[in-house]
Amino acid sequence: MKAVVMAGGEGSRLRPLTISRPKPMVQVVNRPCIEHILLLLKRHGITDVIITLQYLAEQIQDYLGDGSALGLNITYSIEETPLGTAGSVGLARDQLTETFLVISGDALTDFDLSKIIAFHRLRRAEATLTLYSVPNPLEYGVVILNEDGRIRQFLEKPSWGEVFSDTVNTGIYVLEPSIFDVIPPGRPVDFSAEVYPRLLAEGRPLYGYVASGYWCDIGSIPEYQRATSDLLSGRVNLGPVGVEHPERPGVFLEHPDEVKIAPDAIISGPVYLGADCQIKSGAVVYGPSVIRADCVIDSGAQIDRSIIWRGTYIGERAEVRGAIICRQVTLKAKAMVFEGAVIGDKTVISEGAIIQPGVKIWPDKEIEAGATVSSSIIWGSQGRRSLFSRYGISGLVNIDLTPEFAAKLGAAYGATLPKGATVIMSRDPHRTPRMIKRAMIAGVPSAGVDVIDVKSVPIPVVRYITRQTDAIGGVHVRLSPYDTRIVDIKFFDTNGLDIDKPFERKIENTFFREDFRRTYQDEIGVISEAPQLVEQYIEGYQRSLELFTAPPVQPTTIVVDYAHAAASNILPVLFSQLGLNVVSLNASIDETKLARSPQEFDESMRQLAAITAALRANMGVRLEPGGEKIYVVDDTGTIIDGAMLAAMVAAMTFEQQPGATIAVPVSAPRIFDDLAEQYGGTVLRTKVSQQALMATALRQQVTLCADLEGGLIFPSFSPAMDGLYAITRLVELLARTGQRLAALARSFPPFYLMRRQVRCPWEAKGRVMRLLNEQYRDRQASQIDGVKVDLGREWVLILPDPDRPLFHIIVESTSPEGAQALLDKYAGLVAGLQGER
Repeated sequence: MKAVVMAGGEGSRLRPLTISRPKPMVQVVNRPCIEHILLLLKRHGITDVIITLQYLAEQIQDYLGDGSALGLNITYSIEETPLGTAGSVGLARDQLTETFLVISGDALTDFDLSKIIAFHRLRRAEATLTLYSVPNPLEYGVVILNEDGRIRQFLEKPSWGEVFSDTVNTGIYVLEPSIFDVIPPGRPVDFSAEVYPRLLAEGRPLYGYVASGYWCDIGSIPEYQRATSDLLSGRVNLGPVGVEHPERPGVFLEHPDEVKIAPDAIISGPVYLGADCQIKSGAVVYGPSVIRADCVIDSGAQIDRSIIWRGTYIGERAEVRGAIICRQVTLKAKAMVFEGAVIGDKTVISEGAIIQPGVKIWPDKEIEAGATVSSSIIWGSQGRRSLFSRYGISGLVNIDLTPEFAAKLGAAYGATLPKGATVIMSRDPHRTPRMIKRAMIAGVPSAGVDVIDVKSVPIPVVRYITRQTDAIGGVHVRLSPYDTRIVDIKFFDTNGLDIDKPFERKIENTFFREDFRRTYQDEIGVISEAPQLVEQYIEGYQRSLELFTAPPVQPTTIVVDYAHAAASNILPVLFSQLGLNVVSLNASIDETKLARSPQEFDESMRQLAAITAALRANMGVRLEPGGEKIYVVDDTGTIIDGAMLAAMVAAMTFEQQPGATIAVPVSAPRIFDDLAEQYGGTVLRTKVSQQALMATALRQQVTLCADLEGGLIFPSFSPAMDGLYAITRLVELLARTGQRLAALARSFPPFYLMRRQVRCPWEAKGRVMRLLNEQYRDRQASQIDGVKVDLGREWVLILPDPDRPLFHIIVESTSPEGAQALLDKYAGLVAGLQGER
C-alpha cells in the first residue's frame, strides 16, 4: 500500500516558528513532525510514500531525500499553486492505482494505521475518515456516524452554535482510486468541503473510524507545546525519544557521550537533551523541557517547562519559563522570558531584559539591555488570539487599540481590497474614536485605496451611504455604549452590512503577518471629506415613508431621547417636515455621556417613561448612541421590552401587509408564529446575531426583521438595523392601523421568556454540545443556532457564547413559574454535562 503525506502547510498560526521552515519540519522533541509520521507509516508496513509539497518545499526534500536513510521509498508531488487537500492528492493520481492512505505531515499521532485500513476493507468503503474526540472542535471538521460507522453528517469548521459533536476529522483517510472521479484536475479541491459532501449526497460508501490513541494538530503555539510535552511524558506511543540517563531518571539524551552536565546541576524530568548540550554549574532544568543540540545553559540559569532549539545560549542566571526559544538565540545574563513567549531565530536578548508573557519576537531582532518587552516585536503580529469579536474589533483605547495599531489595521484592511477601490469611514462624536479613525485613515491609502470621510454620523447612516455609493466597504469607529474605556471598530461590506467571517479572517491574516501592500507614490489612495453624503440618507429616508406625503390625521406626540449622540443632527430636521409634536431630550452632543452604565441606562428609561406619561404622548423612544436600536415606552408610560416591541411591530406589519414574511432569531417567542398564522404570513428563524438578521434582510424577500433587543430592519429602505428610521416607521404603522401601543400590548396573550448564563470552560463546550445533541436529537425543533428543545408550547434554547466561556439558556413557557422551572432544570443540565465524557 502507498501513503500520501500532505506536507504543504505554511503554518501561519505557528509563526515565528515557521518563518523560515515549513510546518511539517517543526521539531517535536527529537525529530521533525513529518519524520515521526514517516516512521509510523514504516511501523505499519507502508514504505512507498508520496509527499505533497508547496511552502518551502526544498527544505523537506533536502532533509528526507529519497527516504532511503529511513528505509522508505519517497517521491514528491509539488504544487505550483495551492490546490487544496484533495487537489494536492489528485496531482499524484497516476501513481495511486490501488487502495491508499492519506495522512498529514504536521499532526502528531500514534494511531494504529493497520486497524484503520482493516476497518476500511471490512466495510468495503470507498473512503474512510479517521475520527477523534477533541475538547474544542471549532477548528476541525465535525462528523457524526450511524451505528455501523457510516457517516451521516459532517460540517467543516463549525461555529459554536453549529457544533453537534466533538468527534472531528483528523485528516487521515483510507481511499480507493475511484475517489479521483470527484476530484477534477487543475483547480483547488478540498476533501471536507467538496469531495466528501458529494460522496455523502450520492450515497457512496463513506465511513468513519473512531480511533483511540493520541492525535494533536500542532497548528498553534499552545498545541505545539502540548504535543511536545505529551511525547516527552510518554503519552504518545512513538518509541523512546532518546537514551535515558543512567543516573538521572527522566532525562533522555540524544547521544549520551556528547552531553555535558555539571555535577551540581539540577534536572527534573522529563527532559530531552540534544547532542553537544552543556548544562553548567548551578543550572536548574524542570521538565517537561526540550533542549536540542549545541545549546549551552550557563551557570545558575533556570529552564522551566520550555522548548529550546538548536544552537541557543542561555546566559548566567537567565530564566526561561513556559516559553519557546528558537534556533541560535542568545539570551544574555539575567534576562527573563515568561509564559507563552516565543523568541525567533537568531534573536539577541540583552542582559537583564524581560520578555513578558505571550510576547512573540520575530527572527533577527535585538532587545537592548534592561528593556521590558510587553508587546510583540514582529512583522506579523500574533499578539491577540483573534482581532474580531461580536462588536467588530474592540479593545481598551491606548492600551489594546493604539494609533499605531489602528494605522497597521488600516493598512491590513486596505491590502485586502482592490487598488483604486473606495471605502467610507466615519465615527461617533467622542475624541477617542476620532483619534483611532484618523490613524486608520493614515493606513488605508498606503495600499492604494481611496477614503471618503463622512465625519461623525450614526452607524445606520454610514451603512446606507456605503450601500448607495460605489464604495467597496465602510468602517465606523465608536465608543462602546457600555464602557467609556473601550472602542469598537466596525467593518461593513459593499451592502453596508457587517463583513462575514471569511473576510474577518482575511483581515486578521494580513494584519498578523503584516503582509501589507505598499503602493508606489502615484498610486497612494486619496483622502477626501464628504459630510454632504448624509443628504443621500435623508433623501432616501423621505422617499421610503408615506408620512412625508400623507402625514397622520390625528395629532401625534412623541418624546425622543437622543442620548447626546449624532442622531440629533439628523432627526429633528426630518421630524419638523412631518408635523409631529416632538419633545426632545438630551439633544445636544456630549461626548462624556455617550456611554452609560446599566444603572444609568435604567434611570434614563424611567425618566423617559415619566415624561411620556405626564405629557400623554403617543410614545417615548430612546435611541442607542450608535443609532441602530430603539428602546420604547408606550402611551401609559410603561417600558416595553425588546421582545414585546418586536411582536407589536410584527402584528402591525402583518395587518398592513397580509401574507408578509418576517424574520426573527431562533430565540424569539411563539407569539410570532401565532401572529403569522392569524394573518396568513410567514416567519423565518435566523441565528441569534445581528449579522444573520441583516443577511436575511438582504437575501430573502422579507418585510421586517427584528431582534429582541430593540433592533428593527425594514428591508424596503435598508437591510441594516436603523433606529432613526424605525422611529418614524413605528409612528407610520400606528397611524395607519389606528393602534395605541398599550392597547396593542394588552391584546396579546401573555408569554414568558427567561434567560440565564452558565459558565463553561472552553475545553468542555464541544463535549457539552455533543452530549446535548445526542440526548435531544429527536426533540430538536431545528438546528439553526445552538440546541433548541421543542416541548410543545414551551421550548428551551441552549446557545454557546462565541466569545466567552459560557452558555446562554433561553426558555419560553406559559407561566413565570414554568419558565423558572425550565431555566433551573436546563442550567443544571449544562453544568452537569461539563464533567461527563
